[in-house]
Amino acid sequence: MPASVVLTNVVKVFEAEKHRRVVAVDRLSFEVQRGEVFSLVGPDGAGKTTTIRMMCGVLPPTEGTITLLGLDIMKDKEEVKNHIGYLSQKFSLYGDLTIDENIDFFAEIHKVRNYESRKEELLQFTRLTPFRDRLAARLSGGMKQKLALACTLVHAPEIIFLDEPTTGVDPVSRRDFWKILSSLLKSGITIIVTTPYLDEAERSTRVALINEGRLLMCETPERVKNSFQFDVFEIVCDDAGGAREKLQPTLEESDIQLFGDRLHLLHPKGKASEGHIQQELNKLGISAKSFRRIPASLEDVFVSAIG
Repeated sequence: MPASVVLTNVVKVFEAEKHRRVVAVDRLSFEVQRGEVFSLVGPDGAGKTTTIRMMCGVLPPTEGTITLLGLDIMKDKEEVKNHIGYLSQKFSLYGDLTIDENIDFFAEIHKVRNYESRKEELLQFTRLTPFRDRLAARLSGGMKQKLALACTLVHAPEIIFLDEPTTGVDPVSRRDFWKILSSLLKSGITIIVTTPYLDEAERSTRVALINEGRLLMCETPERVKNSFQFDVFEIVCDDAGGAREKLQPTLEESDIQLFGDRLHLLHPKGKASEGHIQQELNKLGISAKSFRRIPASLEDVFVSAIG
């Protein structure tokens, strides 16, 4: 089965002030298969949103080619629009319209006829039926995103692009939103999503790690973690920042990452035991509430990769 989306050596350059050129995307190549949940992950300014906008045909690439369902994104732009849906970072629906009216409006924009049964299906699917007469401006953050998703799906696209859809949404609503996305896969839809949340990326079929517009890695979450060449030790203590300063010069081969009240100590695989690390902690007078070896997470891999 042919891929849904193919990027080949895609470059995007923006002209900044004083004739300065900013390379937002740098020789990006990957394929997204049909029926995948494909996550683009990277820090702010990595090029994720620019990449999504190019895949939607909103921005033209400076170099390279992008095809969707075998169609060239620039030559066949109007035809491509019929097959895709796009949900932007910011809520962009109409606050003075109800849930029902917003869905009606987007159905008419996409020239969808006889969509009442489709609308009912989407309202049930997103669990918005009890609130259908409520103005969009009066919805919670999570409900707004569900409504935006319903409007994105009203014309039954084959590919949907979601640009950080759960940013600023509470954890329960985030989890609910991803359950809905998982349910969508039964229909064979392809989902391409950017997210700053590594726990969300873990739910993907494959994840692409991007930094400074370049592709660092593109694999299944499990393979990304299995490729990590470090043992991960978790240290929980009262003064994690102070512990990091003490450990850094002592464990020169290690990478020490700070996560709130805990440290993740990354050491080359097989080169340090828990006993050795514990001895170093004792020597430095670091009192750990908890100390253990843990499996590497996507966050460990990604933070280490962008270094």
